[in-house]
Formats: sequence, structure tokens, C-alpha cells
Amino acid sequence: MTVDLEAWIKERRITEVECMVSDLSGIPRGKILPAGKFLKAIGEQGLRIPESIFGLTVTGDYIEEYDLDPRASDVYLRPVAETIRMVPWYKEPTAQVICEGHYFDGTPVDVAPRHVLRRVLDLYAEKGWRPTVAPELEFFLVKVNADPDYPLEPPIGRSGRPETARQAYGIDAVNEFDPLFEDIYDYCEAQEIDVDTLTHESGAAQLEINFNHGDPLEIADQTFLFKRTVRQAALDHGVYATFMAKPMQHEPGSSMHVHQSVSDIETGRNLFADADGGNSGFFLNYIGGLQKYLSASMPLLAPYVNSYRRLMPDTDAPINVHWGMDNRTVGFRVPISKPESRRVENRVAGADANPYLAMAASLACGYLGVIEELEPSKPIEGSAYQLAVNLPRHLEDALLRLNRAKPLREILGQRFVNVLTTVKESESRAYQQVISAWEREFLLLNV
Repeated sequence: MTVDLEAWIKERRITEVECMVSDLSGIPRGKILPAGKFLKAIGEQGLRIPESIFGLTVTGDYIEEYDLDPRASDVYLRPVAETIRMVPWYKEPTAQVICEGHYFDGTPVDVAPRHVLRRVLDLYAEKGWRPTVAPELEFFLVKVNADPDYPLEPPIGRSGRPETARQAYGIDAVNEFDPLFEDIYDYCEAQEIDVDTLTHESGAAQLEINFNHGDPLEIADQTFLFKRTVRQAALDHGVYATFMAKPMQHEPGSSMHVHQSVSDIETGRNLFADADGGNSGFFLNYIGGLQKYLSASMPLLAPYVNSYRRLMPDTDAPINVHWGMDNRTVGFRVPISKPESRRVENRVAGADANPYLAMAASLACGYLGVIEELEPSKPIEGSAYQLAVNLPRHLEDALLRLNRAKPLREILGQRFVNVLTTVKESESRAYQQVISAWEREFLLLNV
């Protein structure tokens, strides 16, 4: 779809334009300009930002390794015209547009998350393959929390009471926050974010939104915008929405399950099914790639210290890389489906993951499996929680595995892996300096 930005802006009488890129954490960064200045700037490479924003930690600190010194050179933003949308929660007509970072010789910024996903998708296109994804994104609603030392609590709903019991798939529990969800759906419709069903998950005030399947880059753009939309709608209703992987100690974590399939570009045939409707060799190799390489990709799927608190036995989250048919205890679930809709659900990624990087990692692992003709293990029947943990247990372990996986590093880009590693090591060091309430409670007077 080709969009004439000038005509689009004039038709809607836009006064301001938000030009956004995703940093490693999935935080929108960029510039806000008057509409006229925006149109002038994009023709003159005038939307400039420091390249170093792609190396920011989640705490907002810069790293200075790998030529990402904040005092170093700028890059310019090139708006992706087809991503321009209204910002529905502003009174003034305001547009938002996702941008791609480019160096001044025209080459893309290789450490930008959107480019990392595009890099993986280009490998598929070279083979004549078209991947399709559909994420399921969970999040919690919580009371406004001004003190980070104070544990999070479920918010007060229309009944005047917070949830004290789990309400998986509860209709009335969702209706407790019906005005908020009406705004979310209205905002999504205004932004052409293609969400499908809303369900209550097993945690207190924990919800899940399913996206319709589509092109991975478009779906990642929509997921990026959706997270911002939900946070904004929640604030408008006096609560927080959080995509933390494990926001509350006694509640389940929040995931971003990614359903994925691959079709032939020319014929449209689903390559995961053979002529008889069974699992194809391509599909089994894809599973083999997920099993071999997903543990090494965990810094992209579980990017924070908190992420690993979710991946515990018997908590609705996987602990290993087994696979099975319609089995929700494994890392990779194959839903019961017709051959044309055969797919695999990666259940490992957390809701806290950057959607561009989570999709890039999952697709990269599957691609390597097909290229290397990797055979998967036998599918699991019964609970995979009875089997050994083989996913990383903490961030440092995940980073070590990523830097040992040469084929995966080459697909994602070595410079990107270097920057990601440095950012995550910096975040881990910052966390290690924090003294927790658990330490004060059990160590203060006992050791």
C-alpha cells in the first residue's frame, strides 16, 4: 500500500506528527513535529536522532561501546508511509508514524529492532517463503503504584472491589473494566490495529488480546503500537496496564505467544503440511530449529531479570523446549488444525519482549532448522513439567548461550548481538546493586 503522506496529513488537518522508532526495550522514541515541518524534514533527511538511542538500557542509560557513544554521529529517520495513523486519544488532530533509522549513505541502522526483523524476513523471501504470525499478548491491570517498593495490587472494578480470586475466561470479570476495554477497541479500530478476541486470563485482572494472523513486520508494528495504546487507555481510567513478565509474586506471568506458519510465495501452500495433510519434513525441521536455537535466543524473548521469574514449573509457562500436539505444558504447541492452517505456537516469549525482536528470534530459529535439516525430538504426551528444565534460568546464562550460537548471531547481525549483550549486561549490573525486600526480611536479623 502506497500512502501519500502530504495528502494524508492535509486531508485530516493534522497539526502534529509523532515520528517513532522502537529501541531495544520496545519503548517508542523519536521526535514530535508540527505537520508542516515534518513534511519539509522528510525531504531533506532532517529527522535526525543520535544512533545511540538504539543502545539505551531500559533505565535510560547510554552505552558507549560499539560506536554507540551518545556524543557520536546522528542517523536520520525515514518514515514508513504505510504505518501512519491517527493518535486517537489526543484532542488535536495528531498523527503517529513508525520510522526506520538510516545512515547518511542510505544503509539501514543495523542495530534497530525493526531492521533486525526485516533482515530475517529477507532470508525467507530469498527462499520463496512467506512467514505468517499471530501473537497472543497478556497484560495485567493494577492499581496506580507511586512507590516501587510497594507490591502491585489488582485495581478496583465497577463493583467497587478488587479481584481476590482467579477468574480464567470470566465474562463478568472482564466487564468489571468494560469502559476501559471499549476505549481499547475504539483506539485500535482508529489505528487499524487488527486485534481479535479479548479474554480474562488466570491471574487477577490479567487479560489477553489475540491478534489476527498477518505479515510479521506489520503485526510487529501493530503490537508495538498496541502496547502503547493499552497503557494510555489504562491511564485515562486511573489504573496502570503492565506488560511485565511477572508483576506479582503469587500470580501467573504474562506471555506473548507467537503462532507462526510458513507458506510458499508462489502457490500460497502452507509448507508445514504435506500432500496428505500430515506434518511435512519442512515443519519438523522448523520445530528442530526452535528446539536447538531458542535457548540461545532467550535475551530477545526474555530480556530482563524479571522475565525468568515467569518461566517456572506449573505456572502456565514453559520450562523446556519440548513440543507436542495441543499441549500447553511444552515450549512449542501445535494446535489441532486443518492442513492449510497448520502452525506452531511458541509459548516461551514474555509479554515484556520487544515484538520485533521476539518475532525475529522465533523465525530465525525455525529458519535455521529448515536450512540445517534439523530433526526434532518426539512430541511430548502428558506434562512437560515432569521433564528437566533446559531453558536458561537467568539472563546471564541466556547471554552466554546467545554469544556461543554462531549461526544465530550471523542471522541477527553480530553488531546487533554485541549491542544487545552490552545493554543487557548493564541492566543486570544495575539490578545486582538493588537490595530487595526479601533480603531485608530474611537476612537482616538472621545471618
